[in-house]
Amino acid sequence: MLNNFVMPDFNPAMPEILLLSMTCGILFVDLIFGARHRWMVPLLSVVALLVCAFVTVNTAIGDPVLTFGNMFIDDLMSDFLKLLTYVAVVAVIIYSRGYMKARGLDKGEFYLLMLFATLGMMVMISAANLLTIYLGVELLSLSQYALVAIDRKSTRATEAAMKYFVLGALASGLLLYGMSMLYGATGSLQLGEIAQAASQQSTGNHTVLLFGLVFLVAGIGFKLGVVPFHMWIPDVYEGAPTAVTLFIASAPKFAAFAMTIRLLVTGMFEYAEHWQTMLLILAVSSIALGNLAAIAQTNFKRMLAYSAISHMGFMLLALASGVLAGGDHSPAMAAYTSAMYYVVAYVLSSLGSFGMILLLSRAGFEAENLTDFKGLNKRSPWFALMALIFMFSMAGIPFFVGFFAKFAVLSMLVATEHTATAVFAVIFSLIGAFYYLRVVKVMYFDAPQDNLPLRVGFDMRLVLSVNGLAVALLGLFPQQVMSLCQFALLRSL
Repeated sequence: MLNNFVMPDFNPAMPEILLLSMTCGILFVDLIFGARHRWMVPLLSVVALLVCAFVTVNTAIGDPVLTFGNMFIDDLMSDFLKLLTYVAVVAVIIYSRGYMKARGLDKGEFYLLMLFATLGMMVMISAANLLTIYLGVELLSLSQYALVAIDRKSTRATEAAMKYFVLGALASGLLLYGMSMLYGATGSLQLGEIAQAASQQSTGNHTVLLFGLVFLVAGIGFKLGVVPFHMWIPDVYEGAPTAVTLFIASAPKFAAFAMTIRLLVTGMFEYAEHWQTMLLILAVSSIALGNLAAIAQTNFKRMLAYSAISHMGFMLLALASGVLAGGDHSPAMAAYTSAMYYVVAYVLSSLGSFGMILLLSRAGFEAENLTDFKGLNKRSPWFALMALIFMFSMAGIPFFVGFFAKFAVLSMLVATEHTATAVFAVIFSLIGAFYYLRVVKVMYFDAPQDNLPLRVGFDMRLVLSVNGLAVALLGLFPQQVMSLCQFALLRSL
């Protein structure tokens, strides 16, 4: 057996290897220097992610490369999503530092757990095997459970972490059970071999695969936070420290999207008509419940939680429309491109929206209620404008990135002759616009509750401004990002 051993190619996984090595190094730095030089940990974390971005760009060769016994794949889709993940996590680190420091939570563990969670996302994005996917999911999930409970003095955070852990464990079991059924029916853990075997199954194995697919979709639904697997989203978003909520609401969406593409499109495309129906049900339910429930919220974080449910429903609509045309490659690829673009648009807007909460919060005060945004235009016209951009983008108002993301999804539904579903989505988007515009009304037309100046570091002011301008400019020039998404998917699927 030893004579048959072949050394795997480490180059495709070099970003993951580097991130793991540098995270362990940062852990030692934190242990050695402790609280005296706490500023080093976030700085080194940003440096580590920038180094990974540099390596990811330099190891991208265009054609998909498999390594580690075909368990790990490096393709343009994974490279593009990893780069977006680095950007999102760097933004989270910069947004979060002042908030965590004001609450005595600026500990090395916070940044280290984020880096380990990022490593889990990277593994999920490049997984070509069921075991690799599950490894990435668990690494991400366990890190997030600890992050939610990082404020040990907060009973609200502890309760949110327990709910997240229990429901996450249940979802993990469903996902693992579905994977075991796929393995039992096909005899393989490789996604490529599963796809090949799925096209040649007997009637008995067909039933097992179908049941396995149901469990897979349930696991994916939990990771995306769509109805009826959304129970954890509002409580975790509200209960966790806002910096942790910001992290959970942003970068992991890229990993969840990649997992969905790998499992359903790469592994189970032969059963597309079945998972298309499931995704449509999840999407329609999420859009309806998310928008209706958000209207009743006075807590801004909880409102954004229900908003996230509806946005992920839109993304699933795009994925489902990829097979509505009967397997034609062109509309399917256009639909997957729209779904990826939608995730990019949502994460950009979500980063800025939660960033505004962090901007307005201070020691002993959480700016998480809608009333806390009253009169923001009088206190800071520039950041009121940034918040307006984020709200308009999420509402799908022209000409911001969120508008073109929704327009692309609706265009795909109309092109695949699902006009009724498109009309339904438009109606609930109009309903959803109410609670976004309510925030704008509060900022511009209500009197401020206090006139305290916004004491925010230069780095956060800069990144939040860049974030807002990116949402606006990508709305004016959407074709550039759309082309990148399309090119990455064409070279990967």
